[in-house]
Amino acid sequence: MDMREVLEKVKQGEISVEEAEHYFRKAPFDEMGYAKLDMHRQIRSGFPEVIFCSGKADAHLVPIVKRLYEANGEVFGTRASEHQYQMLKEIYPQIQYDPISHILKIENKEKKEGVGLIAVCTAGTADIPVAEEAAQTAEYFGAKVERIYDVGVAGIHRLFARLDAIQDANCVVAVAGMEGALASVLGGLVNKPVIAVPTSVGYGASMNGISALLTMINSCANGIATVNIDNGYGAGYIATQINRMGVKEK
Repeated sequence: MDMREVLEKVKQGEISVEEAEHYFRKAPFDEMGYAKLDMHRQIRSGFPEVIFCSGKADAHLVPIVKRLYEANGEVFGTRASEHQYQMLKEIYPQIQYDPISHILKIENKEKKEGVGLIAVCTAGTADIPVAEEAAQTAEYFGAKVERIYDVGVAGIHRLFARLDAIQDANCVVAVAGMEGALASVLGGLVNKPVIAVPTSVGYGASMNGISALLTMINSCANGIATVNIDNGYGAGYIATQINRMGVKEK
């Protein structure tokens, strides 16, 4: 339960004040020796802790998933491998895995339909894995997402064909490798924030995304914020925050 749910249950007489007090006295993090799980993160920020799976030992990942699932009734992990998915599936048959974005999750089936609108755009098809990380992160956190893929500057008419949907969004995520020009183009076409995500897609001189990163942070278009190379999760998180603000204003 989150803080509001506890208070509502007290108000309705479903739990006692003493039970609520016991809940709030719980330590703000769970000490596991190799990890300190931030159990009060959702209370502070509105988002529960997410697992970065890459590099985690099996012996560490399994208990972390178990504890977060027990606490929240769902769990979300990024940069997961097929091996990690198969291992966790033996314990949690309901776990889902997307081999494109490398996201694994156990999601609450009673979640409501997504709210607001975030447009996630890619310059090319090769950028989709990073874009899916952004899109699925935003959807997990309760946003409605419109995917608009392969609309890069090499054929800009493809972008103009979907411009109405992009302009309707509360926030736009622009995912691009190579020279990363898509974010600048979108920044000049919409009146909402654009989150630029450079990807490591490209030939040698793209320097594994550094070229796109430099283009995006040096853009002359206004309203663009840039996250790290291939950081789809970070873009999805920020986009969700912006989207929530847009929903409140309406």
